[in-house]
Amino acid sequence: MRGVPWFSVMAAAVPMLASAPGFAQVGAPAYPVKAVRIVVPYAPGAGADLHARALAQKMTETLGQSVIVENRSGANGTLAMEFVAKSAPDGYALIYALPAQYSVNPAVYPKLSYDPLRDFEPITLAVRAPLVLFSHPSVPVKSIAEVIALAKSKPESLVLASAGNGSAGHLCLELFKTQSGTQVLHVPYKGAAPSMIDLIAGQAQLSFLAWSTAGPFVKTGKLRALGVTSAKRATVLPDLPAIAETLPGYDIANWYGIAGPKGVSRAIVNRLNAEVLRALSTADVRTAFEKEAIDIIGSTPEAFGEYLKSELVKWGKLVKSSGLKVD
Repeated sequence: MRGVPWFSVMAAAVPMLASAPGFAQVGAPAYPVKAVRIVVPYAPGAGADLHARALAQKMTETLGQSVIVENRSGANGTLAMEFVAKSAPDGYALIYALPAQYSVNPAVYPKLSYDPLRDFEPITLAVRAPLVLFSHPSVPVKSIAEVIALAKSKPESLVLASAGNGSAGHLCLELFKTQSGTQVLHVPYKGAAPSMIDLIAGQAQLSFLAWSTAGPFVKTGKLRALGVTSAKRATVLPDLPAIAETLPGYDIANWYGIAGPKGVSRAIVNRLNAEVLRALSTADVRTAFEKEAIDIIGSTPEAFGEYLKSELVKWGKLVKSSGLKVD
């Protein structure tokens, strides 16, 4: 570059370097210098809570600061989402949420306190997990076909407990009712764990729950697993039929994504993305998640942002076609 002053070249290069992902500018505050909170919009013991704690433990080992899980249940996750959306965009408050918060709430709440695209900085789509339809052993059904037959013979005699209005389990039920032409009474709870407790107690007959949450109770005979909500059988549950084998086209699954408040710097987003992906890649996390029928994704921030847009359309159509309402 003969004839070009060296200081002109450096002046042009500095802005490009400063805008590069992960570039640590001179004088920029170090990150992290205190504990990082991952806010979960459900009560302790729910699937999201268990996943988040597994990731938090691994991230604590590599991030250099404690990563703690904070449970803020209620209002189908709107309280947790609003809390993180209004937090300082410094990377110390993150949300670990599901389609219920990102994609369903915008379609069912006319005056939502947050916007999933406008108010959040995507970090990664962490995992995707189908739910399983469970029944209490006292219910005389052992297959999806038998559930449909019983529901048709006695409309609204079966009670399905869900984690709340607009939750993934609720949407699974609405899709099930639409495709099977049945009427099942829906009873919403404040979280998956409370709904499972009443299912085990026989206060409800059915529930769509994560395998990680309710699977152990199948082994003890307290619950019965009837079908998985994904289009195909889960690899780790080869003997459990997909509901789609009885209702062709039935396909719905939970996914879990991590985001921060809008405005978190690109350098911090990249750091957090790398740490979550590193945690997801560890042998013990992969083994634990795959054992619970959870598919590890680990996307880029950009891919998660695009996925959010498509999921808003998908779940919005389901909410509209089902006529789903929330209190």
